[in-house]
Amino acid sequence: MYIPYNCSKEYHKYPFGAVKDSETVTLRIILPRNFGCTAARAVIKKDGGDYKKISMQWDCMQGDDEEWWKAQIPLIEMGLYFYHFEYDTSWGTSGIYSSGGDEGFLLGSGNDWQITVYDRDFKTPDWIKGGIFYQIFPDRFYNSGKEKKDVPQDRIFRTDYDGEPYWKPDKNGKVLNNDYFGGDLEGIRLKLPYLASLGVTCIYLNPIFEANSNHRYDTADYEKIDPVLGNEEDFKNLCAEADEKFGIKIILDGVFSHTGSDSRYFNKKCRYNTVGAYNSKLSPYYKWYKFTKWPDEYKSWWDIDILPEVIEETTEYIDYISGENGIARKWLEAGAAGWRLDVADELPDVFLDEFNKSVKKCRPDSLIIGEVWEDASNKMSYSQRRRYLLGGQLDSVMNYPFANAVIDFVVNKTAESFNRTVMSIIQNYPKPVIDTLMNHIGTHDTVRAITALAGESCLNRDREWQSGRTLSPEQREKGIKLLKEAAIIQYTLPGVPCVYYGDEAGMEGYKDPFNRKYYPWGKENTQLVEYYKELGRVRRENKSFIDGEYRCVSAVLGCAAYTRGGDILIIANSNPHSINYYYPPEWKGCVRLFGQGSSEGDFASVDGHGAIILKRL
Repeated sequence: MYIPYNCSKEYHKYPFGAVKDSETVTLRIILPRNFGCTAARAVIKKDGGDYKKISMQWDCMQGDDEEWWKAQIPLIEMGLYFYHFEYDTSWGTSGIYSSGGDEGFLLGSGNDWQITVYDRDFKTPDWIKGGIFYQIFPDRFYNSGKEKKDVPQDRIFRTDYDGEPYWKPDKNGKVLNNDYFGGDLEGIRLKLPYLASLGVTCIYLNPIFEANSNHRYDTADYEKIDPVLGNEEDFKNLCAEADEKFGIKIILDGVFSHTGSDSRYFNKKCRYNTVGAYNSKLSPYYKWYKFTKWPDEYKSWWDIDILPEVIEETTEYIDYISGENGIARKWLEAGAAGWRLDVADELPDVFLDEFNKSVKKCRPDSLIIGEVWEDASNKMSYSQRRRYLLGGQLDSVMNYPFANAVIDFVVNKTAESFNRTVMSIIQNYPKPVIDTLMNHIGTHDTVRAITALAGESCLNRDREWQSGRTLSPEQREKGIKLLKEAAIIQYTLPGVPCVYYGDEAGMEGYKDPFNRKYYPWGKENTQLVEYYKELGRVRRENKSFIDGEYRCVSAVLGCAAYTRGGDILIIANSNPHSINYYYPPEWKGCVRLFGQGSSEGDFASVDGHGAIILKRL
């Protein structure tokens, strides 16, 4: 089929991808000479507005067969713009639309392309670019053995570190999440040399504030470290030693769309000596919550009654979190380098705006990462288009689209789909965002990476089925091979790889809580750990992984090849058999840096279910 437009080609659209406000974008279409085109128009609208038709000029001819038409469009205001094309012939007016990807076709109707226009002053922290995240679920990483003080008596401590987290409901049908393995901040401090050996430059900690569950997403007191983890002094010591000795920074999980019902703010169980919103309408926290019939009927997160939602627009709440003496600044001043915002799509613009102002004023180089599961550039939530990535809100996001694309490609050999997803994100996201993306392939909310790659699907399977289920020896052998391929892709795509604690050790597990076991100290897959260390070294020693441009070389027949920064070539082969991949002429003579295969001068031999990193000297 004839392709008159491709938004990923700079001679069709320049500049590539998202643009800064007040930049001019040049668009070109190519039509067959025999169409006899008499006029052409770019049809564009700002998000929420009406289409405007901008005349295109006849640009030039290529050979005897093609005519080029061009329009230059100044995009003054920040926001999203959507466009397609029209052209006139003696047979009437026709259109050029996207069928869902980069390429445009001669269609009567179809999809628009998107241009993201962001604040020209938008900058993201340089310290994370080219680095490596490591996500830690604090209770399950390492128990230092340090005495736990002032711990509530209703917590169950376990010493069976190989054991499965409790998951069965109690007699009232509730899962209490009150079993603890005792991982603590001192334990993380003791393991800093190990994390440094992996090349880690930033630790992302799941919630560490006082709460009455082991996951701590039911915050009880934003001002205190949970006593199982230690105290504020332990946190300051961890941040200082991590940064000063190892160059590792720490970001915290900010859970601000809801609190715990068992908290100083709500105080449903009267555990705290404060007057909570549940206790009195005169409580200073009463305005925070969404009561439908006080005190027992209130809106809660996903209807989980232990997680009452807050009204994030409330002036008092915004001031408590983002004010001069607010929570955001308190923990930055204690040593944190930034925040990951839980369920960012449930936080309104006014909250995100004020949070950003507060954080950046306190520490201009701080990092703000949002949890958004879809394309964050055009996300709709609560019937409103979000502006997370235009400047002034989030620096970047957890990159679930990449995670899904990597897993799907490695398992199902979907090279074409993989490339479409990667290109879509790169085109839609501002460059400052792309360079700081949190590129995970598994988190505390998903199936463990090795299990997702080699295990049975848990779709429509309950916890009874997931409990105790492990990979067979054959599945595990395959899973390690697939994980190595996935890790190379994860470490070489634009953005920053994020390793979920224990993935590098071969930890298995289905969904929460089975993906939250204690790290298998002394029982790691040491070969896999060494693999991740070497992969971290390769990433650290090659500057193209900081902000190098991504270019797709090919994506077909179960193989994806792409370049970073012009001197790094990655070839990933998801077929079960090995392949010989013949280089483009300019890559002949490149050398193997890492991976499953070899470089033979004119081609690379890539193992089945393997990937290879090459460098042009």
